[in-house]
Amino acid sequence: MIGATNIYLDNNATTQPAVECIDAMLQTLQSVYANPSSKHQAGEQARQLLIQSRANVGKLLGASPAEIVFTSGATESNAMVLYGAVSQQQDKRHIVTSCVEHPSILAVLRQLETQDVTVTYLPVDAQGQINLTDLHDAITEQTALVTLMWANNETGVIFPIEAAAKIAHDKGAFFHTDATQAVGKLSINLSTAAAVDLLSLSGHKLHAAKGCGALFVRKGLKCSALLPGHQERNRRGGTENVPGIASLGVACTLAAQKLETESLRIQHLRDRLESTIVTRVPQARVNGLGAPRVANTSNICFSGLEGEVILHKLDRAGIAVSSGAACTAGGNNPSHVLIAMGLDSQAALASLRFSLSRLTTESEIEHVIEVITRIVTSECAKVA
Repeated sequence: MIGATNIYLDNNATTQPAVECIDAMLQTLQSVYANPSSKHQAGEQARQLLIQSRANVGKLLGASPAEIVFTSGATESNAMVLYGAVSQQQDKRHIVTSCVEHPSILAVLRQLETQDVTVTYLPVDAQGQINLTDLHDAITEQTALVTLMWANNETGVIFPIEAAAKIAHDKGAFFHTDATQAVGKLSINLSTAAAVDLLSLSGHKLHAAKGCGALFVRKGLKCSALLPGHQERNRRGGTENVPGIASLGVACTLAAQKLETESLRIQHLRDRLESTIVTRVPQARVNGLGAPRVANTSNICFSGLEGEVILHKLDRAGIAVSSGAACTAGGNNPSHVLIAMGLDSQAALASLRFSLSRLTTESEIEHVIEVITRIVTSECAKVA
C-alpha cells in the first residue's frame, strides 16, 4: 500500500491491481511490445494477445468477442455512446437518463443540451431506485437513447436494467448501461439480456490497470468513433494499449472464476460493517438500505457530524474511504446522488462510502468498526 494506508475501502474509485494482472502487463511490456497492426511475427503476437483478451472480456459479459471495443475506460465508452446516439439519428434529439448517473454521463449530457438535445432526468425514490412507469412515460418518438447505470457508484443501488432495456426497445429507443460498478460484481449475461444494446466498463474497477476499458456494442449496431482510425474495426482509432488490455483480459477471467464465492463473502463483510456500526452509533443509517445493492458497497450517514472530518481521521488511522464519487469536481459539495434520494445537504455531507473488494479481509473490517466507533463517539461528544 502507498504511504500510511493499511486498510483500503475505496474500491469503487479504483481497485488494487491483481498480481496476475500486473504479471500480464509486465510480460507484455517485456515480450509483446510490437504494434498489433504490424505485419510481422512480433506484431502478430501482439494481435493474438488482443484477440485472447477480447474473448476473455466477452466471456465475462456473455457477449461475442466481436462485440467488444477496447477503449481507455468507461468515460470514453460513455462519450462514444452519447455522442454517437444523436449523430447517427439526426431526427431524434432526446435522451432519457436518471438524475443519479456518474459524472462522465452527466457532463456529456450537459454539453449535448447546448446542441439542441433534450434530456429527461428520471427521479429516484428515497432508496435511490427509479420508477419504471416514469421511464415508460418519458420515452417519446424523439428518444434516441435511454442510458441508465447498472449499479450506482456511491450507494451500490442496482437499477432493474433488463426491465428498463425492454421498455426502451418496446418504445423504439436504443439502450445503454454504464456497468462500471456492476461488472465483476454481478452476473451479467448479455446473450439473454437481449435488449441491452451497449454497455460500458473500466478495467481499474475490477483489479486491472487504469487506462483500459471496453464498450460492448451489440452485433448489428453501428458504433461512431470518437477517434477515427482503422483499429478496433474502425470503431476506435489509435494504437491499442496492449499491456492494459492484457491486464483487463486477465481481470475478467479472475472475476468470472471468483464472482459467486467472493460476492457472498464480501456481502457478509459489508453487512457486518453496517449492522455493527448502526448498532453502536445511534445516529448512523445506511443510505439505500432498502434497495437491491451490489455486495461491496455501503454508504453510511452519520447524522449531525461532518463526513469530511471522519474521513480525514480515518485516513490518519490508515483507513481509506470516500465521501462520494472520485470523479466529482472538488470542493465540499453534497453528493448529487444523495440529494436526489431526499437527503438534505447536511445529511449528504455527513455520509461516507465504504467500498470493499475481494482483497478485503474480516480482520480489516473488525478493525475499521473499532476505529469508526471510537472516532464517531469522540466527535459526538464534541457536538453534544
